[in-house]
Amino acid sequence: MARTKEFDPDAALQSALELFWRRGYEATSMADLVEHLGIGRASIYATFGNKHALYLKALDRYGESRDALMLYELSQAGAALPAVRALVRRFAAEAADDARRAAGCFVTNTAAELAPHDAAAALRVEHSWDHVETLMHSALVRAQAQGELAEDRDPRALARMLLVLMQGLRVVGKASADPGRVRDAAEQALTLLD
Repeated sequence: MARTKEFDPDAALQSALELFWRRGYEATSMADLVEHLGIGRASIYATFGNKHALYLKALDRYGESRDALMLYELSQAGAALPAVRALVRRFAAEAADDARRAAGCFVTNTAAELAPHDAAAALRVEHSWDHVETLMHSALVRAQAQGELAEDRDPRALARMLLVLMQGLRVVGKASADPGRVRDAAEQALTLLD
């Protein structure tokens, strides 16, 4: 008779996500995971695979929750441009917030730490960025169709610029003690939507 799991795999995955997000892949050992999750090494391997597989599952979980929030924010009925502005300002506020800035964005952290030499991580980062760009592009196309965005603006190029800006806000926010730096950059970029 097979033993039943004595832990909640969903809660363990969330706990692993939080540890990887805070510390990064390389700085998190299997011993750290065992201690933080409160489950044995064998149970981690049996449920999630090795450390790398667990990291990728945590990154997928992060992307699903973050993408769902952005989809919700950008797909509300009515004016689209205020939602785009609010999303960019939220990224800037989170990047400037002392309590949140140290962690940064899990996708951005992965892009910097693993994507240059880890094809599986790079694929997930690229997928996440494609999804954010598509959401932004759709909102900007809608804004243009509703007369909120000038006809001479390129929604695809603007979406790409905002994606790069938002990722940059996360990087600068992690390293800068000056919250005005990210706020000012966001506000200046948003003038391109006027």
